[in-house]
Amino acid sequence: MNIKQTRVRASKIKSKNLALRKQLWPKLDSDLLWDRTQQKGFTTIPRPMPYILQIMDQLAPKGKPVSETYLSLWCRVFDESLVVIQNPAELAFESGFSGQRAVTTWASRMSSLESMGFISTKEGASGRYNYVLLYNPYIAIKKQRAAKKIQDTQFNALFARAQDVGATDLLED
Repeated sequence: MNIKQTRVRASKIKSKNLALRKQLWPKLDSDLLWDRTQQKGFTTIPRPMPYILQIMDQLAPKGKPVSETYLSLWCRVFDESLVVIQNPAELAFESGFSGQRAVTTWASRMSSLESMGFISTKEGASGRYNYVLLYNPYIAIKKQRAAKKIQDTQFNALFARAQDVGATDLLED
């Protein structure tokens, strides 16, 4: 699909959704909604992210899910795929960890994400995880699948959803 076709398709989807929304909520005050084109502080996210996060947790050591830690990183990343962490305690809190061991627990999840190939890190003035590079999660998942670490059911569900949204990253080379 070329750029013009993509724009036409997006415009049709938008028109359809707006008409449906108006039918279902005729008295809606649109100021109550989040509009990513008008609001500040948003990020883009792959539509299959729920599948990606489930696969990450399945790959993580048992009882040590990494999805909240990854989502926290994703919510801070820009198009350069780089997150600069100046306050690890803040990221630990965002990831759902509190108490005396919050940063230690968060750091263990960061280590898991790195060993699974979802991120790469470099040390800096703020510690071991000062600089974080986020890799394309589809590619990391393809590598894990090649290593036979992902259940077919989970991969197939992600693959189907990726196809639904037009993502081609999981296709064989």
